[in-house]
Amino acid sequence: MHVKGSGRIRSGFDMQLVLIPSHARGDRPFEILGDTTMGLYEDLGGAAAVDAAVDIFYRKVLKDNRISRFFVGVDMAKQAAKQKAFLTMAFGGPNNYTGLDMRKAHAPLVKQGLNDSHFNAVVEDLGATLKELKVPDHLIAKVAAVAETTRNDVLGR
Repeated sequence: MHVKGSGRIRSGFDMQLVLIPSHARGDRPFEILGDTTMGLYEDLGGAAAVDAAVDIFYRKVLKDNRISRFFVGVDMAKQAAKQKAFLTMAFGGPNNYTGLDMRKAHAPLVKQGLNDSHFNAVVEDLGATLKELKVPDHLIAKVAAVAETTRNDVLGR
């Protein structure tokens, strides 16, 4: 994507549904289809891109009737900050994420009925965010693959 005055930057993704697969707790990168996310953070544009994407993503999520109810009462500034740190780590950037693992973080939402259709809606909103930011399709596919690695943990399976 291009950001006025900043040169080329790329984007990351954001969502309340933040889970950390056991292999992504900071000791090694996510594995994606035999590859790794090493470089994905930079390919997406680093911190500026992740920040922009998370902000746009949450605007979409909060307008999405399929999933907005899961964010009622959530401090969205804190949520966005956690999501930015998580995505930075998940995409191979600096690991400053100190939040809960995905299973624990989403357990209350699972009790509220969080299921695959909601997870799919989040991924859809993320993809729409990245398209809006003009992220190339091959990078969107990598981001979606990273998101998919969290599905079972986010849904408590």
